[in-house]
Amino acid sequence: MPGPERSLRPLELPRGALDPDSVPLYERAALWLWDDLRVSGARIGDRLPSERILSDRYDVSRVTLRSALALLAEHGAVQAAPSRGWFIAGDVTSPTSAARVEGFADHAQKHRIPTSTKMLLSRVRPCTVREAQRLRIAPGEDLFEMRRLRYANGLVVVLEHNRLPLALCPVLADTDFTHASLYATLLTADPPQIPRRAEYAVEARPPNREERRALELEGTSVPVLMARQFTYSQHGYPLELTDQAYRGDRYQFRATIT
Repeated sequence: MPGPERSLRPLELPRGALDPDSVPLYERAALWLWDDLRVSGARIGDRLPSERILSDRYDVSRVTLRSALALLAEHGAVQAAPSRGWFIAGDVTSPTSAARVEGFADHAQKHRIPTSTKMLLSRVRPCTVREAQRLRIAPGEDLFEMRRLRYANGLVVVLEHNRLPLALCPVLADTDFTHASLYATLLTADPPQIPRRAEYAVEARPPNREERRALELEGTSVPVLMARQFTYSQHGYPLELTDQAYRGDRYQFRATIT
């Protein structure tokens, strides 16, 4: 992937210059990697070292490193080439121009909350007529579907149900989302799928039988906060349908209204 012979600009991320310790580890890893590439004289089109080498170099897990690479990809700095690895794609864009929807893992990582996941269902199936209408695809097209229980600090917080058109990111079917981040996987797809905008609705209601069992609510009067999210990509087309049932005593919804 040859490119112009010019040096790379600094990467600036929110909060980094103010208090480095408040920045999530994957953001710091992105900064370390980009600074090292600049200092080493790397050029646009150069290939990055392997993920194993980079994770060892910065003493981070593969999951954290992939989130760092996804962040750099989101800013236009690197891109993945199937079966070839990662390459420097260009100079970084403004962080404000690359705002995106965050997932459960993104939010927890920002706030340094340890998380874990229990996979209940992961499969590819034909989409229904209703799903096809929402996602603007043909009925019967392949849909990737998964159900997961998400834990924070060892406590179950949310039962999550995701559905995405498989054609947008075929690697979804082969990814272990017990450990991987859905949005990080979308960001590193070829081409990248950036969750840019979402319609989000929340309602409080009593849990149904599945939610009561999964969220460990038997014998309690705790309600669930049911969140329905319809996410669009950077190109404006439908990307994801998500239903999330949160334990009402372990989740707080906040919004700024202007």
